[in-house]
Amino acid sequence: MPRYYGPTPHRHGGESSAAVLLVNLGTPEAPDKRAVRRYLAEFLSDPRIVELPRKLWKPILHGVILRLRPARSAALYAKIWTPEGSPLQTGMAALSARLQEALKAQRPGPIAVRYAMRYGKPAIGETLRELAATGARKLMVVPLFPQYSGTTTASVLDAVGAELARWRWVPELRFVADYHAEARYIEALARSVEAHWQRHGRAPRLLLSYHGIPEKYFRKGDPYFCQCQATARRLRERLDLGEDELIVSFQSRVGRQAWLKPYTEAVLEALPEEGVKHVQVLCPGFSIDCLETLEEIALTNHARFLRAGGERFDYIPALNAGDDHVTALTELILRQGQGWSEFDPAWDAGRASAQQIAAHKRYEQLRDGRR
Repeated sequence: MPRYYGPTPHRHGGESSAAVLLVNLGTPEAPDKRAVRRYLAEFLSDPRIVELPRKLWKPILHGVILRLRPARSAALYAKIWTPEGSPLQTGMAALSARLQEALKAQRPGPIAVRYAMRYGKPAIGETLRELAATGARKLMVVPLFPQYSGTTTASVLDAVGAELARWRWVPELRFVADYHAEARYIEALARSVEAHWQRHGRAPRLLLSYHGIPEKYFRKGDPYFCQCQATARRLRERLDLGEDELIVSFQSRVGRQAWLKPYTEAVLEALPEEGVKHVQVLCPGFSIDCLETLEEIALTNHARFLRAGGERFDYIPALNAGDDHVTALTELILRQGQGWSEFDPAWDAGRASAQQIAAHKRYEQLRDGRR
C-alpha cells in the first residue's frame, strides 16, 4: 500500500501562496571526475534520455560509459567553470531572482519564484518540498526548454509527478509545455542578434544550432524538430533574412545512431568550402549558457570552423538573465497564471488575511462540534 505524506503539517486557515518553478537540465556540482560521474549517472539513467531496455542499457552505462566519459566531460566542464561555479547554475539563480523582481513589480500577491534542475541540485523534489513549506498551494512549472521534447520537457513532468505522487495534498498545478512560437521569445532572440550586429557587424550566415535528439524519437512522434523549424522560420521573418542567410543545424550528437540532421559540425566544416568565411551562431534552444554553448559551440566548433578554412566565428550568447528574456518569461508566466487570485492585479493583503482568519474560525467550530 503506498505511503502518502504531507511535506509540512497542514494548518487549517493558514496563509497560502503561489509559486513558479523554473527548471533546467542540470549541471555537476564541480568540474571533477567524481561529481561529473554522479551527474551523468542520474542523467543517463533516465529512460526519457536513452530509450533502451534497462537490462540492456545498465551494463553499458555502468560498465563502459561511466568508466570512460566522466574524466573527459570533467575536462570540458573545467574549461567553462567560473569562480562562482557552473555557468548554468549561476545563470539560473540570476534569472529566477530577476523574474521574482519583475513579478513583484507587476503583481502584489504572494508569488515565489524558485529554480531547480532535472538532474543534480537543486533537485526538483527538494525544491517542491521547500515551496510547500512556505504555503504554496498553486504551482506553475516552467521548463526552460522553448521547444518541447520528450527528452527534456516530458522528463521534467515525470520528476514533478513522481514527487507529487507521494503527497497527501497535491497543489493545483499548471505546466508550460513549450513557448517556441511566443512573440516575446522570438523578439528577444531577434533583439539579441540585432544587438550583436550593431556591435560586431553582420555575417553572411546566421546559424541556429539546436541540441539534437535521435531521429527515431522524431519518427515516433516527438515534435521537437518541427518546433525548432517553426522558431527558425519566425526568427528569419522577424530579421528579414533569406532562406540561405539563416540556416538550422543540430549539435551534441553521441553514439552511432542517426540524430536530427544536418549536424552542426558538418555544416561548419562545409561553409568555408562554399565561400562563407564568417559565420555567427545562435543557440535558441538554450535559455542559459552552459557546456553545450560555451564549450561545444564557442570553443570546439569555433576551432573546427577555422580549421576548415573559416576566418571569423561569432557566438551570440543565450538570452540568460537579460532584460528581453525576463520580459518574455514574465509575460508568459502572467498569462499562464490568469485566474489565480495571487496573480490578480487587484489582490488585497488585508482581504486575503481576513478570509484566512474566517476559514480558520470555521475549522475550529467544526472541530469543536459547533455550527
